[in-house]
Amino acid sequence: MLNVIYKSFVPYFIVALFLISCGSSSTSNKDRLRGNISVSGAFALYPLTVVWAEEFQKLHPRVRVDISAGGAGKGLMDALSGMVDLGMFSREITEEEISKGTWYIAVAKDAVLPTINENNPYLSKILKTGISSAKFEQIFINEQITNWGQLVDTAGTDKINIYTRSDACGAAEMWGKFLKKNQESLQGVGVFGDPGMADAVKNDKFGLGYNNVIYIYDMKSRVAYPGLKVIPIDINNNNVIDPSENYYESLDSIMSAIRINKFPSPPARNLYFVAKGKPKHKAIKEMLYWILTDGQNFVEESGYVKLPEELRLQELAKLNYKKPVSNIFK
Repeated sequence: MLNVIYKSFVPYFIVALFLISCGSSSTSNKDRLRGNISVSGAFALYPLTVVWAEEFQKLHPRVRVDISAGGAGKGLMDALSGMVDLGMFSREITEEEISKGTWYIAVAKDAVLPTINENNPYLSKILKTGISSAKFEQIFINEQITNWGQLVDTAGTDKINIYTRSDACGAAEMWGKFLKKNQESLQGVGVFGDPGMADAVKNDKFGLGYNNVIYIYDMKSRVAYPGLKVIPIDINNNNVIDPSENYYESLDSIMSAIRINKFPSPPARNLYFVAKGKPKHKAIKEMLYWILTDGQNFVEESGYVKLPEELRLQELAKLNYKKPVSNIFK
């Protein structure tokens, strides 16, 4: 059973509501699109959704977008119950969820990365050898590896303090899937949300966790936030991080690895919006159309990866637009 840590800032993220206001008096009379769009769900997609909402509101100031983060599970539940128009979702949708009326559309890509405290005394060796999926499984699933010395084959006996997510989320599900299990199989101290997970590892010299890319790397410096390091994954299981596996030093290098499929999937994955049935409201449809067209220009500068062109066109077809809805796409 998970022990749960509640950080002092957690309530803020539970109730955080970004209200993108209705705009200014200088709105063009030609733009008559209006309405309120409510969105909740995955921490993974939350920062990008905020950027999209702000940019879309500049084009359509009479549209307001309310956004809250709470985990992918909450996003799906809120969408299917009708509490919100769109749920932010960060794992693959199951057949059971589809049978319940879940409509979904992919909008971007990212990945889940294993994290370690930058002051961990075993870090230098781990950066050279990496950790294989088999060893991660022995830590997070089977608990056969319990201390850092055992992990890196030294005499050290410092305990590995494992952190996992307490909220139903895509990050934990994808990390569990990478280890051939699921979120429920992951051991460790449960922490709410991506910010809580990053903070837990930053504050624990012997901590080990996992985070979505956007919560690891600073957008300005393009390197990991102080206190955090990414553990390289030893993909070919040779106990050495080869040059072809070494793409964690900057946000741009990990994004490039995800883009060209050098990073394993899972934990790389698509990010989605979900809804109960295909959206019918004009403002929602137009925002989704814009996200898959002009909105893709904001994806990579926000720390995510654009959809491959074939997939983008496939998802765009789900909206059944024969021509652009408004003149901003001409």
